[in-house]
Amino acid sequence: MAGHIQDRWYKTISGPDGKPVKVKTDRHGVGLRYRARYIGPDGTEKSQSFADKQKRRAEAWLTNIEADLSQGRYLDPAAGAVTFARYVEDWLRAQTTDPVTREAVEIRLRLHAIPYLGDRPMASFRPSHLRLWLRQLESTGRAASYRLSIFANVSAVFTAAVEDRIIPENPCRARSVRAPRLNPRKIKPWTSAQLMAMRRALPDRFREMIDVGAGCGMRQGEIFGLAVEDVDFLGGVVRVVRQVKLINGSRPVFAPPKGGKERHVPLPESVGFALAEHITRHAPIEITLPWKTLDGPPVTATLIFYSDQGRALNRNRFNEKVWQPTLRDVGGPSGRENGMHALRHFYASVLLDAGESIKALSEYLGHHDPSFTLRTYTHLMPTSETRTRAAVDRVLKDPGAANDGPTTAHESG
Repeated sequence: MAGHIQDRWYKTISGPDGKPVKVKTDRHGVGLRYRARYIGPDGTEKSQSFADKQKRRAEAWLTNIEADLSQGRYLDPAAGAVTFARYVEDWLRAQTTDPVTREAVEIRLRLHAIPYLGDRPMASFRPSHLRLWLRQLESTGRAASYRLSIFANVSAVFTAAVEDRIIPENPCRARSVRAPRLNPRKIKPWTSAQLMAMRRALPDRFREMIDVGAGCGMRQGEIFGLAVEDVDFLGGVVRVVRQVKLINGSRPVFAPPKGGKERHVPLPESVGFALAEHITRHAPIEITLPWKTLDGPPVTATLIFYSDQGRALNRNRFNEKVWQPTLRDVGGPSGRENGMHALRHFYASVLLDAGESIKALSEYLGHHDPSFTLRTYTHLMPTSETRTRAAVDRVLKDPGAANDGPTTAHESG
């Protein structure tokens, strides 16, 4: 056995005849009698105390420790005493994600997890504690999508604690702990009439944002970060290489597109003409911002869209002062889903209606996984019945104009 059991009530000394004799110590009858001791992987002594008549229990505990050490399953009992709040603090300091993401995660944990879970030692968590917390979180009335993000952040903290050998398993992954479920909601894309009404109503310097969003599927920050050097008018391609992000909710930086995934998107001729006209009316200007962080290296881009003051657009200010008022003026639908992201939904609906593949659409949108694109937009895909009716109608309504039909089939055969 790597350790040993110390009896703190008795000690062994040499008797008058030189033979060992057990005698009472000064601590006899006081406190816990047995102390199981061993040397941990870090080279320091660890111990656990047990009451009188529990020597076998102390030996069993020490045997289990020895087995865990030999099989690589050992967890320092003292490590699990760190509270959730303290561990989160250390965990956040070690994150290497971009500052905006770190800020969002920190806010979620600080406001919605630490007040409920912060004082509890990491090793003491049970699935019941997470179930109660989720119920309290639900009672706040927060949207299911937001609660799911909070839950994912808390689960990530526990996963890190498992990997740091603080706790043996992640309580968020217990079968009885169920993550918040998203309310089933099908995206309803804008109609062409709604899109064009919004385009006409926007201030002139922002009008072509509609063309870029609905015609290339770019995100708001990517549109704000679009530079004239990113647009290949002759080749018909837009290179999506940066976005404008806000640090601390107000200070802009240039950053890679979401997920750090640069991409090339087809530039429709109509969008190319619209951008060319925009550039003649509003000359692009060079804007310099730090890259990724406030103290990052300066990067200069000749932006196509910018504020009246010649600065990079602020998402919050633009949405509050420009987008939402214009949306109300044209009688458009309200709600978060009708922000500039609605332009991406319109783009997706047009491509799917035209028969574009999910894989290609996923690449153009910059999604991390085509399965996410499929889950989001599957209800917009034409059904086989719809395609069949359209194909037959093309032949029967105007036989001479269609490329389908018996003649084509015979020729191809």
